[in-house]
Amino acid sequence: MKLASLKGGRDGQLVVVSRDLTQMVTASAIAPTLQAALDDWPNCAPRLHALAERLQAGQAANVQPFVEQDCASPLPRAYQWADGSAYINHVELVRRARGAQIPESFWTDPLMYQGGSDTFINPHDPIRMPQTEGWGVDFEAELVVITDDVPLGTPAVEAGQHIQLVALVNDVSLRGLIPGELAKGFGFFQSKPSSAFSPVCVTPDELGDAWQDAKVHRPLRSTLNGKLFGKPDAGVDMTFNFAQLVAHAAKTRALGTGTLIGSGTVSNKDGDQPGRPIEAGGLGYSCIAELRMIETIQQGAAKTAFMAFGDTIRIEMFDEQGQSIFGAIDQSLQQKP
Repeated sequence: MKLASLKGGRDGQLVVVSRDLTQMVTASAIAPTLQAALDDWPNCAPRLHALAERLQAGQAANVQPFVEQDCASPLPRAYQWADGSAYINHVELVRRARGAQIPESFWTDPLMYQGGSDTFINPHDPIRMPQTEGWGVDFEAELVVITDDVPLGTPAVEAGQHIQLVALVNDVSLRGLIPGELAKGFGFFQSKPSSAFSPVCVTPDELGDAWQDAKVHRPLRSTLNGKLFGKPDAGVDMTFNFAQLVAHAAKTRALGTGTLIGSGTVSNKDGDQPGRPIEAGGLGYSCIAELRMIETIQQGAAKTAFMAFGDTIRIEMFDEQGQSIFGAIDQSLQQKP
């Protein structure tokens, strides 16, 4: 099934969405918000599935058109948002650009940071910044899973059963602020402002064969200023699957229902091959920083600028029939008044 949260109140209004993203029906009789549904998932999930089937069969009452622009992020705020870095190719490129190698432990122990989850950006609302000069505003196209309660110490072989929903995320990053923060030895804070999530989240079964080994095996498309920027396959070169990332997060703490666990920037090894632009069959990138790394490695200096006011970013994933799965994250970068 596909779920969304309409704008309104701090936690939105839960609706069930048709597979083609054209219709919706309110789920208020089952749960007022997605977080409320997750809190009572064993009871709510079967009822939401039944409502989704009635909607799909044309048997639901009070059906309305579904408009992505009316959506908040599926969880407009969450108890926890932790983002991994499951694509080690991306991490390796970061280090290669400055002449360093990745430690061997990176292949066996995932990287993860805890982000701010009190305010998420609506998927079609602008990214607002007071300035761009020196901040290096960048997008990061990723996937994210939403869990139910995950007990402390849950192993990876069991963690997958706690994944209830899947979505897309734009993990906005301020590249110019990252080095100074990391140098302090306390991790990200100012350099990781609010993220935006796709209008729709889906249950893993909705992905069909694309959901295998706790990975989503479909290309993730990013369009910057109307031009295709990247289309790497999210299931390829994912060193740690979502079950492993959830288990990593739960190693020393229990995870509460509604926890968001991100994949990190989707990256394929083929994306950094010399002479392989997207127009020539290349896969491109899921953030500007990775392209700048490639430019540094191949040309000695980065050529592509980070985002400027007025730039637009669109992140979307399609099924084999060309139908949008999650709807689009479609944002412009605007100056905060």
